[in-house]
Amino acid sequence: MAKDQEISESNKMLDICIYHYLVKRRLHAIAETFKKEANFSIDQTKIDDLAEFVDDNFESFLLSNIEDICNLNDTIKQSQLSEQQEQISKDFTFSEFACARTSNNKVTCCHFSSDEKFLASAGHDKKVVLWNMETLQTESMPEKHQSAILDVRFRPNSSQLATASMDKSVRIWDAANPSRCVQQYTGHNSAVMSLDFHPNKTDLLCFSDSENEIRYWNMTTSSFTNTLKGGNAQVRFQPGAGELLAAAYDKGISIFNVETGRQIYSLQGHPEEVNYICWVANGDILASVSRNFVKFWSLSSGEYIKGLRSSGEQYYSCVFHPSYSNILVIGGTTNIELWNLAEDKSMTIPTDQNIISCLVQSPVTGIVASASHDCTVKLWR
Repeated sequence: MAKDQEISESNKMLDICIYHYLVKRRLHAIAETFKKEANFSIDQTKIDDLAEFVDDNFESFLLSNIEDICNLNDTIKQSQLSEQQEQISKDFTFSEFACARTSNNKVTCCHFSSDEKFLASAGHDKKVVLWNMETLQTESMPEKHQSAILDVRFRPNSSQLATASMDKSVRIWDAANPSRCVQQYTGHNSAVMSLDFHPNKTDLLCFSDSENEIRYWNMTTSSFTNTLKGGNAQVRFQPGAGELLAAAYDKGISIFNVETGRQIYSLQGHPEEVNYICWVANGDILASVSRNFVKFWSLSSGEYIKGLRSSGEQYYSCVFHPSYSNILVIGGTTNIELWNLAEDKSMTIPTDQNIISCLVQSPVTGIVASASHDCTVKLWR
C-alpha cells in the first residue's frame, strides 16, 4: 500500500513537472490538454517548488522519464486528432448547389481562375464555356478547336487560359475578352493530352502528348525551352514553389525536377492506366487514379503511402477538398466518393452524372466543380 502511494505521488510530481515545462514554453493549449488527460489538480505551491528543479535539471529529468514523455506526446497527438476529426465529422457537408448543361457533347475538363471569377469547361464540343462565378451564368467562346479539347487551365493571377486538343495544338484565350484565340502553339505530332502553367513562373507552360513527349513553352519568348520523355496523360506542377512536375504515363507517374528536367521518381503500382493525378495543397502528397484504385505517394521519399480500392464504381478523377485537406473527392461512373484519409473511411454521394471526368476546387470559396460525359458541369460545397 505504501509502495503504491509512493508511486502515485511520484507520478503526480512528474505530471506537475511536465505541466510546468509546457506552460513555460507557452504551449498553453497543450498544457491544458495534458492536464485534462492526466486528470490532476493544480497546486501552485508544488509548481513553484518544482519550477527551479525542472529548469536546472531538465536534461536528466527528460532522460529518466523518456518513456512517460513519449506516451504523453502520443496522448496529446491522439487527443488533438480526435477533437479535429470529431469537429470535421460534425461540420462537414457536401451537396450540389448549381448545375448547367454546358455542351451537347462530353465535358472532359474544367478549371477555376485564380481570382475565382471564372470557371472554364470544355470537351468534345471543341469550344470553351465560361461560368461567371458571381452570377452563375455561362457563355460559350465563339472560336473552336478542330477536335475535342482534353484539358483546360487558367494562367495563375490572370484571366488567360490555355486549352489542349486532339487536333495537336495548344491555344491561349482570355476570359476577359473571349471573342477570339490570343495565341496558338503547334509542333506536336500527336494529340496534346494535357497542360499546366507553372505556379510561380507564370510564363512557363508545360504540355504532354499521346506519344509520351513533354514540352516546356516560354510564353514571353514564344519558344520551347525543354523537351522530356515520360508523360502521355495528365501533367501537373507541384503547388507552391513548383519545384516538381508530375506526369502520368501508362500505369505509372513520372516526377521531374522542373529546373534540371531530371526524372527523380518513377511511381509504380497501378495495375491499370493512370488517368488522373492531383496534388495536396502543400505539395507533399500526390494522389493518382486508375479505374479501380486511388493511390497516395509521398514526394519527400517517392514511396507509396496508402490506397483505396473501388468497391464496384470505376474511378476517373479526384481532387483534395479545398477546406478539409484530409478528404479526397473522387469522381466515379455515377457517384462522388468522399474518402477521409485520417479515419480511412469513405461515403458515397449519388450525382446523376455519367463518368465524372474532371474535379477541380476553389480554395477561397470552398467550391468543388465536377465535369461529366453527360454534358453537365455541377458545383458542390
